[in-house]
Amino acid sequence: MTGALLRLLAALMLLVAAPLGAQVLPAGPVLAAADLREGQSLDGEWTYSIDPYREGAAGFHGEPAGTGHRRYDDVDVAAKSAADPLALYEYDMDRSPKAVLPSSWLTHAPEMRHYQGLVWYQKRFDAAPRAGERQFVRFGAANYSAEVWLNGKRLGRHEGGFTPFAFEATGVLRPTGNRLVVGVDSEPSATSIPPPVTDWENYGGLTRSVRLISLPATFVDDAWVRLERDGTIAADIALNGADSAGREVTLRVDALKLARTVRTDARGRAHLAFARPPKLALWSPDKPALYDVEINAGADHWRDRIGFKTIAVDGPRILLNGKPVFLRGVAIHEEELGPNPTRNLTPEAARALLSLAKDGLHANYVRLAHYPHNETMLRAADELGLIVWSEIPVYWRIAFDDPAALETARRMLAENILRDRNRASIGLWSVANETPVSDARNAFLGRLAADVRALDPTRLVTAALLTNRDDNGAVPVLTMNDPLAASLDVMAINTYNGWYGGDRLENLAKIEWRVPQDKPLLFSEVGAGALAGLHQPANPAKFSEEYQAEYYRQTLAMLSRIPNFDGLSPWILKDFRSPRRQRPEIQDGWNRKGLVSETGQRKLAFDVLAEWYAARAKAQ
Repeated sequence: MTGALLRLLAALMLLVAAPLGAQVLPAGPVLAAADLREGQSLDGEWTYSIDPYREGAAGFHGEPAGTGHRRYDDVDVAAKSAADPLALYEYDMDRSPKAVLPSSWLTHAPEMRHYQGLVWYQKRFDAAPRAGERQFVRFGAANYSAEVWLNGKRLGRHEGGFTPFAFEATGVLRPTGNRLVVGVDSEPSATSIPPPVTDWENYGGLTRSVRLISLPATFVDDAWVRLERDGTIAADIALNGADSAGREVTLRVDALKLARTVRTDARGRAHLAFARPPKLALWSPDKPALYDVEINAGADHWRDRIGFKTIAVDGPRILLNGKPVFLRGVAIHEEELGPNPTRNLTPEAARALLSLAKDGLHANYVRLAHYPHNETMLRAADELGLIVWSEIPVYWRIAFDDPAALETARRMLAENILRDRNRASIGLWSVANETPVSDARNAFLGRLAADVRALDPTRLVTAALLTNRDDNGAVPVLTMNDPLAASLDVMAINTYNGWYGGDRLENLAKIEWRVPQDKPLLFSEVGAGALAGLHQPANPAKFSEEYQAEYYRQTLAMLSRIPNFDGLSPWILKDFRSPRRQRPEIQDGWNRKGLVSETGQRKLAFDVLAEWYAARAKAQ
């Protein structure tokens, strides 16, 4: 029996053995709405040290790293060296180069531009831990894996470059001179998610905020407040701490004159359900109503900004608040506008991207590809009124037959959903993108779809699927017969007819599509590249703005012939960095399928799509 077959059998046995409702959850606290918690920002100046051979993690024979190499030790290297002339240290974190975080290390210095591997970061800071409280170091994300030490004590490890994690630091903090060291490793493996080969820049580093959060000994760790599809308001609350059981908790929405009190059970959990208040305004792209929601549990006062909506399907149509909605969207990578992005999505940077979609394209929807984006993007989408497709990077060649990869994906999915299920903007959770069909893949993704339904049955489940093509007839026939479609609420297809392959643009509208008609169909990706400013009006060729614009005209005509076509998110809003794309003077490391350039210059296709969306909005 081959190794691949053994791994497949192991994966299938894992799926069969685990109860359907069993979850792989974050190893640490959830800290829902952590970005709104009071705390101490650890952003700003850090020092960093590259470690391409990972000698700070292990010796060259695989033994534990030696004294002179352990960058996480709580030691003043200069003082030790001065006191002992025989001491040998081959690092000094206090005197290493400086960088301002959050940021990818690709922009720390010119020589770091293409570095991939292990980098050690150090932050010196003072703190004022209060007696009776608990402290947590919370990371918005670290790409791809991170190991964390505080004052020489290992706090833990996290895998996954786009979801938050936190470690408790209670009893480890000092009033002054704390040394926080994080080893961040961007190197992917055969079982990592995403896989080693993608089509976007691998921005290694601490790319999202790091904060020190102090909380009461017992606190609200997770709270999920939503409008159920039956019209009731529901809330699930989970406390964390020794006194979680039997604790009185109160949910308040002052703008609605609403207050409800309940006691937690033996596990520190509580559930509330009550009729929708008559004055509740529903969240929608036209009126993105948000409410300040508070939960009080003893000394802890949790808060969030929450909007209430329902999203469902009725046959081939998506319903928002009970009414059909056509999703006028665009895909976006987490990369700020500018000539040298570093994946630091400040609130201003997030709004700049989303406003291009909302105000420029007349969009009501965005696909945040291909991984969970910074929570600043979700907050901005809530406020601007954009329905969000959110996904985890189960992308292309995942190790579907590996049980460890499945566990990583399930934990990543849970971290994504638990962070964002209070965001009104979330409409669709996606479990995969362009994954080749196989028995192992079907089982893997079927498990993820079941996890979504267990963690958040109020949203829709989708995935970006592939199609089969037959050129033997009078016209090309594209068929979507992916077995995963049966596990989804909304089908989605990526297609690039007229860009990849030999299709002529004037023939696109003749292509025949054969897809199931009983569910809504989104086109999650369509697109063509163009270099901003490259014009060929007489005889447009690929990479000219005229070719891209005509591609959009013909593709929109093609899609409009499909009966259950219910939305699209063209690829992509802006040009983004991709090492795959190396045509000199055209790409130069950028994927040029953006409707705007990396600096925001609009291409001709931007107006083509904007005008089509404006007309569609009026007709709806």
